[in-house]
Amino acid sequence: MDKVTNASATKPAMQYGILFGVLMVLEFVIGYTMDIDPATNPTYGWIINILNYFIFPLLFIAMGCNAFKKSNNGFATFGQCLKVGVIICLIAALIYSIFFAIFTLIFPDFIPELIEKIKSSMIAQNPDMPQNQMDMALSMTEKFMKPYILIPVTVLMYAFIGLIWSLIVGAAVKKEKPVSF
Repeated sequence: MDKVTNASATKPAMQYGILFGVLMVLEFVIGYTMDIDPATNPTYGWIINILNYFIFPLLFIAMGCNAFKKSNNGFATFGQCLKVGVIICLIAALIYSIFFAIFTLIFPDFIPELIEKIKSSMIAQNPDMPQNQMDMALSMTEKFMKPYILIPVTVLMYAFIGLIWSLIVGAAVKKEKPVSF
């Protein structure tokens, strides 16, 4: 008789989501302690973006889907892979955004200093930018760093990223159970 299991998609999703979220927090902490930020160092910004939007989601979703598939006797449906991938990214986004919100409460000077760095970068890139345009851009940036906007926007953004990568990974990893009559 075949052994039938109903493996839970949440266990591998939680494990890899936590790992992904912790890595994003570590990136931030390392950048902060070394005084490297994307506003003044665009190369650092590109590297962090490539890691956080392409490499890490793809890697952790693939590992999570394969771990689920392994725990489910080698079978995983497309839908189960989508579930695993989206949960991984949601958990990572929650960890990172909550950390960032707490960080800004502990270090209240961080946001104003960051806004000043962004302003300097904007002036250097486009010295002819009208003051009202610059003020509006900086105002929007500052609003998006408020916890009540930052957390939901980050979670939604990573849910979308998780969905996109899960579609790709799910198509590659899925293996349906054969139907027996």
